[in-house]
Amino acid sequence: MSEQERRLFVSARMVAERAGVSRSAVSRTFTDGASVSDETRKKVLEAAQKLGYHVNHLARGLRERSNIVCLVVADITTPIRAKLVDELTRKLQAAGKITMVINSETDTESVSAALGMTLNYRADATVVLSGTPSASLIETCLANGQQVVLINRDDRLSGGHNLGVDNAMAGREAFFLLRRAGCERLGVVTSTARTASLIERERVFVEAAEEAGVPVTVTAAGPTSYASGLEAARRLFGRSQAPDGVFCVTDLLALGFMDGARDEFRIDIPGDLCVIGFDDIAEADWRSYRLTTFSQPLAEMAEHVVALIAQPAMAGQEKRVFEPMPVWRNSVRPAAR
Repeated sequence: MSEQERRLFVSARMVAERAGVSRSAVSRTFTDGASVSDETRKKVLEAAQKLGYHVNHLARGLRERSNIVCLVVADITTPIRAKLVDELTRKLQAAGKITMVINSETDTESVSAALGMTLNYRADATVVLSGTPSASLIETCLANGQQVVLINRDDRLSGGHNLGVDNAMAGREAFFLLRRAGCERLGVVTSTARTASLIERERVFVEAAEEAGVPVTVTAAGPTSYASGLEAARRLFGRSQAPDGVFCVTDLLALGFMDGARDEFRIDIPGDLCVIGFDDIAEADWRSYRLTTFSQPLAEMAEHVVALIAQPAMAGQEKRVFEPMPVWRNSVRPAAR
């Protein structure tokens, strides 16, 4: 081939001409299970190799299923979201899926535009890792023949898949762990994001405390970030009757909260203050934190997503709930005697 010819996009027609076969023979050669003679297959593969031909799966998808799975993600840089995206992309790619990650902002307009992109690319399925899109937008995806998997949302949409973690269990268990450690004044550090999962962890913890007659203070100093946790510590320990046991609804908040309590107020953890987080991000196990937390079974959740996409008949109206596992480290005292 000349240099000019190499610059051209190599098409199936060019492979057919070089191999001396029909265009359909080339198509059958690269289609699993299609009928083609060994001699023809050999000619096509040799021609394809010499020309540098690769099958255009996207073009095929315009006629068939695209095999594309879109992940709509907000706050992709947060450790727990990045970890889930990593698990999903690895397992989807291992299952032969083309994964398209759409990194959106947290506002409704941005996520809505992202969902529109999944329709433009004719994705077979969309996995929504954000609590922002409205139910009507998700229904549009379903109406266009997409499979939709919703993670940590409360929607019950016909034909959609729902999965999440047992946030209520974590809220109750966090309360009992702090009480067992002898904590008498409790606090919850949450965020202004107000997603369904964060609200549920906070709600159940507060209800358990109120039922036991234990005072509890709720603080939301900003979005779900390290800086918000730091600011929450300033607010809580800048007053009298500060808590001696705190449940942070995410690890990222907990890490900022612990640094603020120790560095700015010289509070000993866990001697004077017990802290529990949620997510079990990698940083939670760092020596400077050793945070007691709850681990989300992300690998198991990702496997379930792949199974749902592979077998649409698995869809149901009941939400699949995964149990977070307590991870005991050094930020909570042993049980009080």
